[in-house]
Amino acid sequence: MKILLASSEVEPFAKTGGLADVCGTLPRELRRLGHEVVVFLPAYRTVRRASVPITATDVQFAVPVGSKLVTGRLLESRLPDSDVVVYLVENEHYFDRDQLYGENGGDYSDNCERFVFFCRAVLEVIRLLDLEIDLIHANDWQTALLPAYLRCELDSTEPYENIASVLTIHNLAYQGRFWHWDMLLTGLDWKYFNWRQMEFFGQLNLLKSGIAFADAINTVSPTYALEIQTAEQGYGLEGALQHRAGVLSGILNGIDTQVWNPRVDPHLSMNYGVENWREGKAKNKATLQTQMGLRVDPKVPVIGIVGRMASQKGWSLILPVMQHWLETIDAQWVVLGTGQPEFESALASLRSAHAGKLGVSLEFSNPLAHLIEAGSDLFLMPSQYEPCGLNQMYSMAYGTVPVVRRTGGLADTVIDASETAIAQGVANGFSFNAFLPQALEQSLARAVWTYQSQPDVWAQLVENGMNADWSWGQSARQYAELYERTAVLFRAERQHV
Repeated sequence: MKILLASSEVEPFAKTGGLADVCGTLPRELRRLGHEVVVFLPAYRTVRRASVPITATDVQFAVPVGSKLVTGRLLESRLPDSDVVVYLVENEHYFDRDQLYGENGGDYSDNCERFVFFCRAVLEVIRLLDLEIDLIHANDWQTALLPAYLRCELDSTEPYENIASVLTIHNLAYQGRFWHWDMLLTGLDWKYFNWRQMEFFGQLNLLKSGIAFADAINTVSPTYALEIQTAEQGYGLEGALQHRAGVLSGILNGIDTQVWNPRVDPHLSMNYGVENWREGKAKNKATLQTQMGLRVDPKVPVIGIVGRMASQKGWSLILPVMQHWLETIDAQWVVLGTGQPEFESALASLRSAHAGKLGVSLEFSNPLAHLIEAGSDLFLMPSQYEPCGLNQMYSMAYGTVPVVRRTGGLADTVIDASETAIAQGVANGFSFNAFLPQALEQSLARAVWTYQSQPDVWAQLVENGMNADWSWGQSARQYAELYERTAVLFRAERQHV
């Protein structure tokens, strides 16, 4: 198939989160499967710092944004280690800024206008370059207008009338909601501003627009696809998603096994695999303890945490459990990340009070993130919600046993060490249901007891995690199947019109 993937983030050009990892890796894997893929993203200021060459083209264009025509230019690059073409849509006014979406804790006031322009530009370049596209894969609210334009405006226009669309929801909490008059910027008829399609409690909702008009919708894990159809995790869009449930599915993200591989990871003090994980993890554990100012002790369990210090990540659970354990349990904690000031402040206070048991690095360090995955015994992810999650997969690939709340992708990847799962030989971690500190503490206590008292069971958990295939290859095959299925149904529907 000929696939166009559009995203507001693509690694290594621009990144704020997991969206960039998906959109930087999936196209390469699809190419390996024999599909033709082109990628589109905005030419942010950050792309100038990318580690891959970028060249200017002679392609210029003008597209309508509201009542004006806005000009842009096309740049070209390639995804690393591939022949996948990346087109970068350049407009200095919209994209030559310090950040991708906002500054000083707030969004840019013209974000709707910026991404209307981007979506219009993507569609215009298809025509200008005579790209033969079978399917457009849009990602999150920033590109969710692409399915809307295809169905509402270009449905009978060459070369767009035969292009199907898939919308991936990476995190439903971010929807692209704007005041209703921004509907004028889209150029779409006001008739679409209704509760079934583009309107959301009096606002324009770009993600809802994509949900309404995409030929297929998917999320980044099967469980999350079910959760977002509930009032608890639907963020007001559960009705729209229930209405499209027949074309809604979930595909787990994979991990980049060239980057996250303990056998070749350059950030480790010793590389290792499933055959020598005890020696390898012991060496990296000692390095981690030394680097983080902890007592070097091979027997004490090390609990690792990497990521944003945000309520979504379960910090209201972690902090009371951490404080209690620091005072009463012989275990060590290692934390890397930044986030909400109240969580950072609480961690700094706990570190001062419990030197030698708690190591904290309030920054983001890629080398330290890799060392924590290799040197920790347990990895903690008690998320309130987690569309997919990658760290639990990184952890298992590195032989670090995850302790997670059973939600989203965490539920789809971590098999709790129940008596039944252990007996069946399939357990790879520990999980709990209730979003409560007590539930986290019980699960963590069970994990530490297993680590200290059941070495054979612990080895099973470690080796099950390390032997599993967490790569993008399997996920890419599922996306290819989704594209094929969507295109077939789309063509069948067109024939009946």
